[in-house]
Amino acid sequence: MKSVVFKDRVKIYARGGNGGNGIVAFRREKHVPRGGPDGGDGGHGGSVIFRGDPNQDSLLPLYFHPHRKAQHGTDGKGNNKHGRNGKDTILPVPLGTVVKDPETEELIGEVLEEGEELVVAKGGHGGLGNLRFKSSINQVPNQCKEGTPGEEHAYRVELKLMTDVGLVGYPNAGKSTLLTELTEATPKVASYPFTTINPIIGTLMFPNYSRIRIADIPGLIDGASEGIGLGHHFLRHIERSRFLIFVIDMASHDGRNPTEDYQNLRKELETYNPELADRPSLVLANKMDEPDAAKHLENFKKETGLDPLAISAGLGEGTDPIKEILYEQFFGK
Repeated sequence: MKSVVFKDRVKIYARGGNGGNGIVAFRREKHVPRGGPDGGDGGHGGSVIFRGDPNQDSLLPLYFHPHRKAQHGTDGKGNNKHGRNGKDTILPVPLGTVVKDPETEELIGEVLEEGEELVVAKGGHGGLGNLRFKSSINQVPNQCKEGTPGEEHAYRVELKLMTDVGLVGYPNAGKSTLLTELTEATPKVASYPFTTINPIIGTLMFPNYSRIRIADIPGLIDGASEGIGLGHHFLRHIERSRFLIFVIDMASHDGRNPTEDYQNLRKELETYNPELADRPSLVLANKMDEPDAAKHLENFKKETGLDPLAISAGLGEGTDPIKEILYEQFFGK
């Protein structure tokens, strides 16, 4: 059986705890023959809450446990004792988690920052004890109020990865190999297309302990912005990358044209989200150690007017300048 290591789209069912009931009670003390009401309120129910956690990169915990509920509040007691409030259920989720209505796709909320909380099922309120109903015209109230039920909702939860850098390229362009060279991530690397089927995140550490997160976005195909292939499933992870690296296979494997690859990649991104056209980016000419790559690079420069950084990720050549460019981009200003 194939193991599940990444989930970025799940359906969950969240239920807040019920509020405890208020009670009817009266003081029964020696020498106090006409003791008044002293029924306490019920405790409030706990809530189900998403909390942003930068150490989370997948919705896998929600996938395995989609039914989540919070604790009920307890009933009030005599002597004006308040019932215990139910405990909240706190669910750590990755930054970039999006919560939607599963039927209408309406946006319910997002979790974008560390520690940010989103209540997805609010607990019920505790009911009132009879002490609350005492008044000048009702000295001996015999009524109380029940607690209200907690909210219960089904949600579609999606993840749009919040990374500093997104690696963009066609299948087998060498993105996974590059990620391995830049970070300690260990994505699957092979010489056939679609080796990476889920986004992989690695952290690039600098000598001064600064760090940036880099995501290897699975290889796009033409028409992805229209939903062809896995379409939006991949593209939504690029939306929140602050910087894009286009990895172009300059060896022209499978008869591909590097210039057309680059232009088509940009077209797919801009069709999906026009804002991506203005996103800062770097173009890499990968696999420069292979035959004819130099000739293809010269053609690429003439046809695009760009001067991409020449590298060979498989040999670990040219990666140091990438690190310098990224450091300047994120920390040099």
